[in-house]
Amino acid sequence: MIDVVRGADTRRTETPNATMTTLASPTLGAGGGLSLWQVEMSAGKSGPRHAFDSEQLWSVQAGRVVVDVGTESCQLERGDTVSLPAGVERQIHAATDTRILVCGHGRAIATVPGEPTPRGTPAWIA
Repeated sequence: MIDVVRGADTRRTETPNATMTTLASPTLGAGGGLSLWQVEMSAGKSGPRHAFDSEQLWSVQAGRVVVDVGTESCQLERGDTVSLPAGVERQIHAATDTRILVCGHGRAIATVPGEPTPRGTPAWIA
């Protein structure tokens, strides 16, 4: 069976730091429990410091970001892809207006340092 998600069926989620567009997910027709979403961030914005219980792949489609992973930092530009490991805190900083394509598990659970309970699966991943 071919699983197709039409462009008209994608979902957009806006936060103060970014806009996420769900392209495929367990609740949007993706098979195998994977999710694919696009992140758009304006220059100067940063996501919250957080961790997921599963690995994610982030591929920069446009712009430049700084990625903090654990105690390390790296700069990524258009065409660069980074694997963010499970259980390690990360934070994304947009150095320029940025568009990133992300793939991960559709049931990934987010945790934020200092919060007593996990936040659960973000809407753009579920």
